Amino acid sequence: MSSVPDYGAIIIGGGHNGLICATYLAKAGIKVVVLEARSAVGGNAATEVALGGARVNICNCDHTMVRATPIIEELGLAKHGLRYINADIVQTNIHWDGGPAWVQFHDAARTLDGLGHTYPGEMANYSAYLKDALPVARLVVDVANDSPTPGTVIPKVLRRRVAGVSTMLHWAKQSVGDVMRKYFDSDQLRAPLITTGPAVWGLSPETPGTGMGSIGYALRHAVQPGRPVGGSGSLPVAIEAALVEAGGEVRCHSRVAKIVCEGANVSGVVLESGDMISAPIVVVAADPQAALVEWLTGAPPQAAEIIARYKAQARHDGYEAKVDAVVDQPYTFNAVSDELTRVLGVSHDDVRNATSIVSPSLSDMATSFELKGRGVIADQPMFFSNSPSVKDPTLAADLPAGSNVFSIEVLWTPYDLHGGWEGTGEPERWLRTFGRLVTTQSGLPFRDTVRDWRLMGPREYEQQFSMVRGYAPSFAGTPVSALLGKDPELTRYSTPVGGLFLTGAATFPGAGVWGASGRNAATAILASDSRSAKARRAVVAATS
Repeated sequence: MSSVPDYGAIIIGGGHNGLICATYLAKAGIKVVVLEARSAVGGNAATEVALGGARVNICNCDHTMVRATPIIEELGLAKHGLRYINADIVQTNIHWDGGPAWVQFHDAARTLDGLGHTYPGEMANYSAYLKDALPVARLVVDVANDSPTPGTVIPKVLRRRVAGVSTMLHWAKQSVGDVMRKYFDSDQLRAPLITTGPAVWGLSPETPGTGMGSIGYALRHAVQPGRPVGGSGSLPVAIEAALVEAGGEVRCHSRVAKIVCEGANVSGVVLESGDMISAPIVVVAADPQAALVEWLTGAPPQAAEIIARYKAQARHDGYEAKVDAVVDQPYTFNAVSDELTRVLGVSHDDVRNATSIVSPSLSDMATSFELKGRGVIADQPMFFSNSPSVKDPTLAADLPAGSNVFSIEVLWTPYDLHGGWEGTGEPERWLRTFGRLVTTQSGLPFRDTVRDWRLMGPREYEQQFSMVRGYAPSFAGTPVSALLGKDPELTRYSTPVGGLFLTGAATFPGAGVWGASGRNAATAILASDSRSAKARRAVVAATS
């Protein structure tokens, strides 16, 4: 490598966390480049054009946790076109075993009023749940906005006078199923939270240590969910613009083959093209196992333990699929009556636009989990569905009049499907199965109103997003384990190799459109005086 580095910092991966980290570093005066293997930034938070003009999101379009951080304001993302449509209905909950739907609003009082018309016996239970869960949710949000060290967490806990701490410690040891059974009498109230929590992590509701997933309902009351106009990808696009404005650079079609070390420190990367790019700081905003086991070259002795640990880790399989479609007719859920919409003060359009969660009983979830292990998808899967173009017509602007974008996410869809994915009828079956839940405007079967569709399954995630076996790495710990410093490279963002840092969904606070990991990693890098000083010197040398 040359004595004058090409950059002060290299970020591997142009997902939202990598872009956020890069932008904070650029704003601090470090010359930064983001290397993205695909043709555009955004990763799983991206939006792309498909199906003859529909704008579809790679993953779910709802943004909650990023709005609990100061990132949008600190990076001036509104100036770069980011605008949110606030979600009034944050979730409609439907159960395969029947019964009316119940609607969760951002406003807890409206949610309780609605329960009074659908599940009146659960109103007091929901109030008791919120009394315990809201302090935990607020504490988790607060803690996640800094690297979770005792020096940052303890003052926050003291400021809150320990509100929620004892509940958090208790729940962290339990399964989410046990916590939900403590509060609610029916699976109609228990199951949706599990579907949007541990089930998304690929875990059974009876898995010990998943109890912190119980804060899901409370988080959506504590933080206003919303959707970026133009799709989820409007967020990374705005961050990229802020990065470029701050002097940063993005290189797409730049797949990293090696992370190179000199002595005890990282010195740069080599691309698959053979090009070498030097920098005293390298940040991995991608799969840390691939980075530490496959890419790291010439690692110093102090990295031997972490490399061996990641080499010994088993590879997980992906277990989620998403079907995006163009539909020619509106539909209504059979579990959402006209009377219910009148009582709630909403329309069927509001319900179609919002994310609807379709869940089985907890016992059926346990069966589905066992089937997943055998490569089989349940007859009645867990669904997330929405039609986001109902309230954001920009998503369907290039489609024929009257058409809308429809998406359905299906949980526990194995990478190794029994019989194979090639030629499988599963995605078609999901659309037909969803059709049993709705009535279309004309009375036609729902599947007959679907003009075109595409599958984004575990195989597609692997092929298009470099997710080995379709699995998205996600931080599996709790705020408690993060505070204790277990796997410190995932919670403190630094590694034993000087100048090599980690960020992204595999690091605290985890998956989803949050961004706190990128911000926290930048803070950790800037606090590493010797390396950040060297990076700044690299900027001066390169521009003098």
